[in-house]
Amino acid sequence: MAKTVLTISSKNYGAWSLRGWLTAKLAGLHFTEEVISADDPAMKAEMLLLSSSMLVPSLQHNGIKVWDTLAIAEYLNEIKPKAQLLPADARARAHCRAICGEMHSGFASLRASLPMNIKAHFPKFKIWSRAQSDIDRVLTIWSECLATYGGPYLFGSKPGMADAMFAPVVTRFLTYDVRLDATCTTYCKQIMALPAMQEWVDAARNEPDEIDELDAEF
Repeated sequence: MAKTVLTISSKNYGAWSLRGWLTAKLAGLHFTEEVISADDPAMKAEMLLLSSSMLVPSLQHNGIKVWDTLAIAEYLNEIKPKAQLLPADARARAHCRAICGEMHSGFASLRASLPMNIKAHFPKFKIWSRAQSDIDRVLTIWSECLATYGGPYLFGSKPGMADAMFAPVVTRFLTYDVRLDATCTTYCKQIMALPAMQEWVDAARNEPDEIDELDAEF
C-alpha cells in the first residue's frame, strides 16, 4: 500500500496548511508530513495569500492525490465516515458546507491585515474597518452555530470540518488581541485545547525563523 503523505508549509504562518493538517488529524488519518522549504514557490504562494486554492496542502493517499483544503476535507469525509467531519443531518451538513465555503473564498481583509503568525502577539492591535467587518461576520457565524447545535464545537459535541476551517482564525484572534464575547472566547479556548492544535502550536513555536516577514506583502 502506498504511503500516505500530507504536504504542508510553515506551521507558524501556513493557515491553509493548518486547515488540511487538522482535518486529517480529526479524521484519524495516519500520515507522514512533508514540509516544503521556505524557498519553494508553493510556500510563497500560501504566505503571500495569492490564492485560497493551491497545491499546498496536498494529500497523497492510496495512489490518489488531492489538493485544495475543501477537496481534502470532502475526501477525508468519504474515506473516514466514522470521524463525522460533516454533520449527519442534511440541513446541518448544508449549513456546514456553506460556512466552510464562505471561509474558503471570503474574508480577504481579515487575511490581509491579520496574517497568521502563531509565535507573535500584538496587544491592543489596531484593526481597520474592513477587517473588523470580516471579524464581525466570523463571530456571527460562530455564535449562530454554537446556539443552534449546542456546542462546544460549531456543529455539536465533536470537532469537524468547520472547526478545522476556522482554526487559523482562532490563532489570529489570539495573536492580534481581538476582543471577543464570552461565548466566542470559550470556543477559541476549546479549539486551542484540542491535542492536535497543541501539537501544531508547539511545532510552530519551535520552527526556525526562515521567512522574512518584510518580504510578505500581507
